[in-house]
Amino acid sequence: MYTMSELSSQRAAVLAFLRERVGQGAPPSLAEIAAHCGFASRNAAQKHVQVLADAGLIELLRGQKRGIRIPGNAPDALLTLPVLGRVAAGLPMGADVGLDRQLRLSRELFALRPDYLLQVQGDSMVDDGILDGDLVGVRRSSEARNGQIVVARVEDEITIKRLERSPGGIRLLPRNQAHSPIVVAADADFAIEGLYCGLIRQG
Repeated sequence: MYTMSELSSQRAAVLAFLRERVGQGAPPSLAEIAAHCGFASRNAAQKHVQVLADAGLIELLRGQKRGIRIPGNAPDALLTLPVLGRVAAGLPMGADVGLDRQLRLSRELFALRPDYLLQVQGDSMVDDGILDGDLVGVRRSSEARNGQIVVARVEDEITIKRLERSPGGIRLLPRNQAHSPIVVAADADFAIEGLYCGLIRQG
């Protein structure tokens, strides 16, 4: 029997994908697992799924198509999160905070418990694994530590960057060498809107 620490990178990738899809209420088929994880066949996906089940990391529900359950995904372990528009990972853009839709997701997907989701637009945070089109979880907060990834408002524009505070002022740092830091002017209307909690990747 495998423990979590003994999982290969392939099986860890399968488990992460299952947690995401089951958390969304849409357990994947073996074909979808194989396609997502780059396996040559559904049989390869089945072997990884069975190992995860033998390790107690997932449960297989007999007689049910796509019958996969994540232990601990009881109703109180799921979050209903609104998708509140977009956030720039590039040049800041005007805030779009209208309610787009709601998703029901596993609490385990996030390091912190988020209050809402924003869809990323741009590639300035790719070195932190945040890609164009990702949905990022955001926890409302007006405070952040130096170096944390934050959703910030500069004037009427919203962006996601790493926060840098220094005696010289505040900068919002991208994680892509093709982009320049945003220097926040001393008299700018600036606020931290929230802390980055994690993400889900669509498609």
